[in-house]
Amino acid sequence: MKHLEEKTLSTKQIFKGRFLRVEQDQVQAPDGRTYTREYILHPGAAMMIPLLPNGNVVMIHQYRHAVKQVFLEFPAGKRDPNEETLFTAQRELLEETGYQAKDWKFLTTIHPVIGYSNEHIDLYLARELNFAQQKLDHGEFIEVVEVKPEDLMRLVQEGKVSDVKTQIGAFWLDKILRGEWN
Repeated sequence: MKHLEEKTLSTKQIFKGRFLRVEQDQVQAPDGRTYTREYILHPGAAMMIPLLPNGNVVMIHQYRHAVKQVFLEFPAGKRDPNEETLFTAQRELLEETGYQAKDWKFLTTIHPVIGYSNEHIDLYLARELNFAQQKLDHGEFIEVVEVKPEDLMRLVQEGKVSDVKTQIGAFWLDKILRGEWN
């Protein structure tokens, strides 16, 4: 697949925010021509599928300003500098939901928006949950809810869960609960 790769000729930073950066590259494409590529650099994130002993999952309702609506999502959060994503997952689960998990299983890494960002999200299954205390960040407003897996799959099918990381997590959960994936 090397014949499809582009060679970066130059890079310039267009924008630097609190945790996102936008860069613009001049690249030489396989056809020999020079093109401009713009993309967002993201520190990475972790998402958790918190499975309760009763078989339900812990989810959150959170307002997302970019699309100006409240979403039903699995808890997730961005990596801090030099942080392993398992630690990110453990930290974010406690912060957002108040739960801690004794059993953690890495499931997969997803790249949700490859057309314009290097963002990657590591997905984890979190089991053996116990409630401690929710520790929301300043300016973070979240409602914690318990959802039956079959209800979650119905909401995905009806188009009422459109967050891609949550949809992927729901499909992983369904396969795991059916015993098709371990």
